Amino acid sequence: MTKHRSMKTKGPGKTTEGSFVPRDVDAPYQIWGDTLEATAVQQLKNACKLPVAVSGALMPDAHVGYGLPIGGVLATNEAVIPYAVGVDIACRMKMTVLDLPVSALAGDRPRLTHALERETRFGIGASFRARRHHDVMDADWRVTSVTASLKDRAWAQLGTSGSGNHFVEFGRLTVFNDAAGLSRGDYLALLSHSGSRGAGAQIAQRYSRLARELHPELPRELSHLAWLDLSTEAGQEYWAAMELMGRYAAANHALIHAHIARALGVDVLLDLENHHNFAWRERHRLPDGSEAEVIVHRKGATPAGVGVLGIIPGSMATPGYVVRGKGVAASLNSAAHGAGRRMSRTQARQMFTWDAAERFLRERGVTLLSAGLDEVPMAYKDIDEVMAAQIDLVEPLARFEPRLVKMAPSGEPPED
Repeated sequence: MTKHRSMKTKGPGKTTEGSFVPRDVDAPYQIWGDTLEATAVQQLKNACKLPVAVSGALMPDAHVGYGLPIGGVLATNEAVIPYAVGVDIACRMKMTVLDLPVSALAGDRPRLTHALERETRFGIGASFRARRHHDVMDADWRVTSVTASLKDRAWAQLGTSGSGNHFVEFGRLTVFNDAAGLSRGDYLALLSHSGSRGAGAQIAQRYSRLARELHPELPRELSHLAWLDLSTEAGQEYWAAMELMGRYAAANHALIHAHIARALGVDVLLDLENHHNFAWRERHRLPDGSEAEVIVHRKGATPAGVGVLGIIPGSMATPGYVVRGKGVAASLNSAAHGAGRRMSRTQARQMFTWDAAERFLRERGVTLLSAGLDEVPMAYKDIDEVMAAQIDLVEPLARFEPRLVKMAPSGEPPED
């Protein structure tokens, strides 16, 4: 863990139309990991210059994003930052442990493959011929004009996954601490990662644009960190839309897992899930020792309060972990959300070949049904190094090893 703390702040700066006056001292922050890219670190530092910033943290899987870096955590005072939540609002992880023997991963692979191919859809605009049903579509989508206009599109995509790093996969779950919710041993599990699809992206774009329009005084390097005051109509609209996207993302995962379990005709032993790319209203102990209610943005960061369970995946051929949070105040009760990219998608496509990737997969017993070359395991950081860098934040309870993986086909634009 690398600590980077500013001095205790003397108070926020002030803004006037057409000008930006920085804080007397930047909000304090702390970084986990020693080899993070400088641009991602600078993005966190920029966020801590905002007048509304209270404190920040950077997780060991961090890499560059729009505004706040992926792996960035930021607490603000009664303000929400659309690009600190992220484009794929409420992107989340879900694991279902199925009542099937682990031997089915090899011995019954055709049936597992058929279930994945039949019950999942990937990519921009993906949908099922017959629409799926969930009570999230009975919610009030008129909470904002934007969500009202997106309801039909959202329903068409209900139960599907995006592109980019989104996946649905079967694998072996090894439980070594029964706090995970199961007795120690090996299990067959289904793991998925995706979010709020095109609806979430449209909401992010609409309200991030509005936030920038409301804060023309911000310098260029801070413009994607423009915020919405939660006491305003715009802030309340975005918050309501974000909350709805949280329910919608959860519904997508619930349908994927329920339909696959039904297709296989098996019972569910355990369901576990968590989301990132979200903002929460939470009470925290701040760096100056005081306690206050703040808005915590976790953009690609996993909630890790005391005893809170979460899932931190690796890549399509490296392990992920079920973890229990330790509630570290300096991290704003957060942890990494995955291995994190170690290079851009363009670099990955230029550097690697399918021959090398398929060899890597074979050596680890992984069957890949579909994916883009930019998602190969070598494009990601070492998950065990990421876990070692945050050992003070979370306790591993179980290890998941992918065996049968489906992602968006090659050529799909990323929709992380």
